[in-house]
Amino acid sequence: MNWPEKTTLPQKLPPLDRDFRPPVLENRAFREAVDNSGQAVPLYIALERNDGKISTYETRVFDESSPMSEANYFFVERLVKTLLWSRGGWKLTISGPLSTGEYIKKAYSPGGLREFDAHFMSHVYEKPFTVELASMDQVPAPREESRPVGGDFRGNRIGFDAGGSDLKVSAVVDGEAIYSEERVWHPKENSDPDYHYGEILAAMKTAASYLPRVDAIGVSSAGIYIDNRAMAASLFIKVPNELFEEKVKDIYLQIQQEFGGVPMVVANDGDVTALAGSMDLGDGCVLGIAMGTSEAGGYVDKNGNITGWLNELAFMPVDYNPSAMTDEWSGDFGCGVKYFSQDGVIKLAPVAGIELDDKLTPAEKLKEVQNLLDRGDKRARQVFESIGCYLGYTLPHYAEFYDVKNVLLLGRVTSGEGGNIIYTEAEKILSDEFPDVHEQIKIHLPDESTRRVGQSIAAASLPQL
Repeated sequence: MNWPEKTTLPQKLPPLDRDFRPPVLENRAFREAVDNSGQAVPLYIALERNDGKISTYETRVFDESSPMSEANYFFVERLVKTLLWSRGGWKLTISGPLSTGEYIKKAYSPGGLREFDAHFMSHVYEKPFTVELASMDQVPAPREESRPVGGDFRGNRIGFDAGGSDLKVSAVVDGEAIYSEERVWHPKENSDPDYHYGEILAAMKTAASYLPRVDAIGVSSAGIYIDNRAMAASLFIKVPNELFEEKVKDIYLQIQQEFGGVPMVVANDGDVTALAGSMDLGDGCVLGIAMGTSEAGGYVDKNGNITGWLNELAFMPVDYNPSAMTDEWSGDFGCGVKYFSQDGVIKLAPVAGIELDDKLTPAEKLKEVQNLLDRGDKRARQVFESIGCYLGYTLPHYAEFYDVKNVLLLGRVTSGEGGNIIYTEAEKILSDEFPDVHEQIKIHLPDESTRRVGQSIAAASLPQL
């Protein structure tokens, strides 16, 4: 890949990451250079996902004849990666300079730079991932569809939220949570899916014991779910592929039968984050960001509906520094999971001079840094200031791909004073450097209880009775 030099520097660098390269600034500089070259040509992208739904995107790049045409490769590759993990899809159609299209096709071929992404999407949509080069008139038209979900609290319900470090479950009667619990579990360390099944079922049965009967079950779970089936989830990263197909794909459908087949809806935890915010705010265009074991993302449109997009913010690039930390799963650099999660805290802690015991779990390491912050440790403060700085530059980047009015921050990383620091730093960067975005977007940091168990309560409202 042809790495560009730094094209522009942010006004405020994260105190613990001086090599941070915000995509929003570099993309703007790239487009400006294209426009000033007199050799700009359009580039069209279409992504087809399940049920024939199609998302499209249009931008401009250097013409094939431009001496700068190879600069297209990096920016279009990052763009395609961003679109793929925000929208999802098994078929990519691209129209633009031939060499750029061929570069992308090679990247998503077996052995290519983005082989992981292609294989992942094939698994999710159960179709081979394909890249087609096309003329402008051959690019498919958009075919989007959103649907209402959630907001029904009638009856006796179980709300369940499965994160990477803890399970949260609530018993909800006509919208009132009469019981909520948070349990530690270790899904990413267990290869036996019976462990996952047993932990999930036990938590739900505990909640059920507080109810006269169970009328419905709503599930918020990290991962990608289509028709209540688990298509991919880091919760089951240790489970062998054959056992995943046999025991994990229908894990929630099997649990549904344990409760007599009552109505159940399983949704991505990020979408439930956004749904919780939409219900609380009485407004739409909500981007939910849950900073926990990973970075969970979700989106609710202007009508309060979910879109069927993947919204996997964890794998979207948020740093164009090619030397940035690599995500172990995807093998890519600069992805959100290493910036807006407990991994982000753990990454920054040693840079700040904080030594963490290797014997601690990631959740325990996060808690250790949070405890230091509570004791007034300036090093710990720099960790959360850096994350807030990351967020301040990333929200305008997200706003180029989502119609956002409200951003809701949840997850264990935002607990306590750390969440307030993240919020304050992000707000300042938006106000100083992106006044147009600052005017458009309002960041919401819910109360501590909502940050911890709010998703399980919102999840309870998913099934319609």
